[in-house]
Amino acid sequence: MFDSRHIRTFHEVVRAGSYSAAARALGYTQPAITQQMKALERSVGTPLFVRVGRRMRLTEAGEALERHAGVILDRISAAQQQMSAITGLRSGRVRMCAFPSAGATLVPEALARLAAEHPGIRVELQEAEPPDSMRRVADGECDITLAFTYPGLHEQVPDELVEIPLMEDQLTVLLPAGHPMARRRAVRLAELADERWIAGCLRCRANFLHECAELGFAPDVAFTTDDILVVQSLVAEGLGIAMMPGLVLSFLVHQKVTGRALDPASRRQVSAYVLREHLDIPATALVLDELRTAAGNRVGC
Repeated sequence: MFDSRHIRTFHEVVRAGSYSAAARALGYTQPAITQQMKALERSVGTPLFVRVGRRMRLTEAGEALERHAGVILDRISAAQQQMSAITGLRSGRVRMCAFPSAGATLVPEALARLAAEHPGIRVELQEAEPPDSMRRVADGECDITLAFTYPGLHEQVPDELVEIPLMEDQLTVLLPAGHPMARRRAVRLAELADERWIAGCLRCRANFLHECAELGFAPDVAFTTDDILVVQSLVAEGLGIAMMPGLVLSFLVHQKVTGRALDPASRRQVSAYVLREHLDIPATALVLDELRTAAGNRVGC
């Protein structure tokens, strides 16, 4: 295995034409240059120089190594510059996975501020619901995942992931604007037992059914869809109502749909999850900071 210092010294010896000239250029003593070249030749397994009179000439192995030496040193220099850029937050790549309502709210706010302050950092976004999104970060398919958990479901988080709590998201009920309950500031889930319902993703659906069971009724689930816009359209047309996360209220697009809080309140925990070793990567840590700020701006909204 080559030592990059020896390659750099070898390259200078070839350029300068002698050990003594290379020593002067690099600020070494001539014996130090000699020792490095002997060590390099031991690594190669054959001499790199022969003396012809007072001059040094490259052997065939030396000529082959010299053809690669410049490329090797250029690659090392480029790698050092890239590492300096990454640790100095001038560049970097972070792969993020987010569930839809976080992707429509927390993520754009966080990434807009990141782009303004650190334009060299590239964030790549993919969409997935938990638990699939947690599996992706555990398997190395992404660096950060945004996911949610419901306290009543006692959901398991992979042991290798670190949870960074961001916010509690209060659940809300989406109603047609003309619904009798729409005149209230908050509604009780038990009062909606006879309604037709639209259920969302598997985890949200499981929590919804659990909360209904706790109140002693089984809801009439007429539609299931992960698409928030489809949910809104169905509610707007009076085809059903839905229990949705509060984050959705910030991008209601139908004027005929209104959201009302649940009484008593029901919440889910929104968190970021990363592998422990990723916490020390500067770009990842910065993205997490921006997500905390974006989540903090929504607390109490």
